[in-house]
Amino acid sequence: MSEKNRLTEPMSKKWGPYVSDRQWGTVREDYSEHGTAWDHTTHDMARSKAWRWGEEGIAGISDDQQLLCFALALWNKKDPIIKERYFGLNSNEGNHGEDVKELYYYLDSTPTHSYMKMLYKYPQSAFPYADIVNVNRGRSKSEPEFELIDTGVFNDDRFFDVFVEYAKADAEDILIRITVYNRGDEDASLHVLPTLWFRNTWTWGYDTYKPSLTAIKKGSIAINHDELPGFALHYKDNARLLFCDNESNMQKLYNYSNEAPFQKDGVNEFLVNGNSTAINDDNFGTKVAVDYDITVAAHSSQVICLRLENKKNKSPFKDFDSVFAQRLADADAFYAELQGGITSEDEKLVQRQAFAGMLWSKQFFYFDVDKWLEGDPSQPKPPAGRKYGRNHEWKHLNNADIISMPDKWEYPWYAAWDLAFHCIPLSIVDSDFAKINCNLSPKSGICTPTANCRLTSGPLATSTHRCTHGRHGKFIKLIKKITAAKPILIFLSRFSTSW
Repeated sequence: MSEKNRLTEPMSKKWGPYVSDRQWGTVREDYSEHGTAWDHTTHDMARSKAWRWGEEGIAGISDDQQLLCFALALWNKKDPIIKERYFGLNSNEGNHGEDVKELYYYLDSTPTHSYMKMLYKYPQSAFPYADIVNVNRGRSKSEPEFELIDTGVFNDDRFFDVFVEYAKADAEDILIRITVYNRGDEDASLHVLPTLWFRNTWTWGYDTYKPSLTAIKKGSIAINHDELPGFALHYKDNARLLFCDNESNMQKLYNYSNEAPFQKDGVNEFLVNGNSTAINDDNFGTKVAVDYDITVAAHSSQVICLRLENKKNKSPFKDFDSVFAQRLADADAFYAELQGGITSEDEKLVQRQAFAGMLWSKQFFYFDVDKWLEGDPSQPKPPAGRKYGRNHEWKHLNNADIISMPDKWEYPWYAAWDLAFHCIPLSIVDSDFAKINCNLSPKSGICTPTANCRLTSGPLATSTHRCTHGRHGKFIKLIKKITAAKPILIFLSRFSTSW
């Protein structure tokens, strides 16, 4: 099936890059009295805290309800923590505000995510967390930012290029290839930790159903979830499984006793701190890392292969290379047709990678403001002042949607104007997804009965606007026509220029 035909299949986008690049420091996870989102959940807390409203990870994918997530983790045996998420500065630390301080690149994607590729650059020396914070905090707004590359950790090519690729054999059969290149002049070792976990849906007092991950035989992990029947993760070669649970480490975070025996930071505790009691030796849990402890020769590479599927495939790697080759060929054919009027090969590459950036920046955005303000039945009651603070007038807002994000790290939230402008390039490759996103803003769960439209929903955002006049009036009136717009690009182009 071609990518163009795949776009017409209802299940083709069931799985995709819907995991955020950052969940810590967001408004959704902020239960503080005065809306201090950046302080309430920090990067340091993130490895130990089970998130209420969404998940984060490096090169992460999930189903469209984010019940099950997969992402990459790494440890170079020198860092004080394993690398499970992107590091960056909050708005009080950066001399130019919040900013991710990593090097990663979204390289390719088809609109159904039948093929995806990204690159993460991981230093072989200890990641300079403290230096980045201290130097940037000491600089004025008139000075340049102190970036990761300025620290010298990439000098003499002492780093790994880690490529993560996904290819779908079908809508619910996903092949995963991780290629680790050692760019340095000396052999270097690291732990490569492909990680599978469930979003925590059982802790909050609504639904106590708890799924599980279980080692069933050498090379396979059973995924037991009522809404994802028959799934398994297969992995090649000799790797040990490190099981724990996606539960908050209450002892570490708040100095309260842990009710659950295993916590979210169990893999980190086991590998970095040598705590053998942090992982479940009985080989089950709600989070598991497949631990490849490898040494990569200088100027060489190693490949790790996994497969997430629900077909009970007894030979999951037999057709692995051929499926990857076919999906890449499909991607090439899709973009060749799309770019038929472009003669410059450089321009084609630029446009294709630009589309990759847009397509990788989708996120499952879950936010029920009424529940967020009231607090959850099994959790401590939020401060009473929250009922009169941020978002108190937005109790009707209830999102559980796949949304195009401005930036899944710096802006992991949606804004009405960003969303509309995103839909212009997205409509070129996937008009249905563009229409769905454009229809979000005026729908009843987002726009108030008095036509107030949620313009922003981020860590520093409190902005709303009455959308019955001026340019935002145009937004509502025009966007409502979009479901009938053919082609959508003409409509959106007209909208963008009139804005």
